[in-house]
This record gives sequence, C-alpha cells and structure tokens, in this order.
Amino acid sequence: MPVDEHTAALPSLRQRRRAAATREILDAAERQIAESGPAALSLRAVARSLGMTVQALYHYFPSRDELVTALITKAYEALGDAVQAAVDSSRAEAPLERVVAATEGYRQWAVDHPERFQLLYGTPLRYYEAPVEGATTQAVRRMGAIFEREMFDGFTPAQLAAADASDLSPVFVAYLDQLPPTGQDALPPAVTALVMSAWGHMHGLVVLEVFGHTAFLGEHQAEIFRLGMRNTLKDIFSRIPSADQAP
Repeated sequence: MPVDEHTAALPSLRQRRRAAATREILDAAERQIAESGPAALSLRAVARSLGMTVQALYHYFPSRDELVTALITKAYEALGDAVQAAVDSSRAEAPLERVVAATEGYRQWAVDHPERFQLLYGTPLRYYEAPVEGATTQAVRRMGAIFEREMFDGFTPAQLAAADASDLSPVFVAYLDQLPPTGQDALPPAVTALVMSAWGHMHGLVVLEVFGHTAFLGEHQAEIFRLGMRNTLKDIFSRIPSADQAP
C-alpha cells in the first residue's frame, strides 16, 4: 500500500513513546532539583521516582552528564522563551523600555525558578563538563542574541562603530575585535564591551536576589532591579551617537 508524504513524515509509535519517556525523565529530574537542589541530582533517584530501573533509564540518557546537559539546555531554552515573551509584550514601548522589559523577563524567570537558575549559574556540578559547541552553547547564544537585537534595534552600523570606547584600553579593544560574533552580526569592540557590562550588571543583581542577599528589600527588589537596569541602559545609549552625529 503506498504511503503518502504526510504519513511518512509522522514519527513512529516507538519514537513517540521514546519522546514521552524522555519528557517524563526530564520532568522527574526537574522535580528532584526543585526539591533538593542541583547538587543532589541522582539518576537512581530519578529512575526510582518513575518506577524504572537505572539500567532502563540509561537507554534514554546513557550517563549523568547527558541528563544534566539536557536539563541545562531545557532551562536555557525556557529562560530564552521568557525573555522573548517579555520583548514581544513590549513592542509598543520605546527602545530603552523594551530592553528593560527583556531584563525583567530574565529576572522574573530566575525568581520563579530559583533551583533551575542555580543549575545554570550556581556552583558548578562536580565532574560535569558541558559538550564543546553543544546544545547548551547554542541555547545560551540564542538568548544572548535576543538581548543584542533589542539593545541595538534602530541603530545603524555607523552609529555602533562610533560608540564611545574611551574607557577601554587599546589592548582590550584589540582582544574584543578578534572574538567570534555571538549574535546575528559582528558587533564593534566598544559595543561588545557595553553588552558585557550590561549583562554583568543584570546578572549580578539577579544572582544577589535569587541567592537571598537582597531579601531585606522585600517587595521592593523588583523596583531596585528596574532602576538599576534603566540607569545602566541610559548610560549605554548615551555612548552611541545619534544618526546625524555618526560619521
């Protein structure tokens, strides 16, 4: 009996069952991380929670590292989705406010999922090594590209090339100039430095909150974060000349 293209393209029953089992394993591992923290992740405990043997789990994730890589990739993708959703919901806002919204999406995901955030940015898991240029790398690059597009949307290449780099040493500028691009386009060295500075400020504030170091601010933590990011971004935008001032 001939098989049409649509039917041929559908995943087989075996593939669907494997995908469903993989999702169940990842969900169980995420629950374990939420309950006990990333360092307590155990393949044996994950398998036991699903009524599986460890040997059966190995058919889906042959090693702890492969499970950790899948969890990290999934967390980065969820974080990137949260940032993109925040960007999409602020399309009508001014450029600076859109970037502030993106940073708030980053913060809110971290606050809502502290254990998964710690899996990404907390104490490195002992003996774990992420695959070089693997899924985790691609996932974090996707998130970085979202920020880059929003931060410099509307600026011309000439404007970006003329960004104020007076605070950077010539040696550092030369180093930045030879780095491979992380987003869709290569950024001038000064702009790369500005992105790194903004990212560091944003990430530092979020880490302090997630790890409880700003708990004394109570419900005002979001306001302090917003103030810090708006001021940081205003400084960055002030370093980029207007279109009529760019060479």
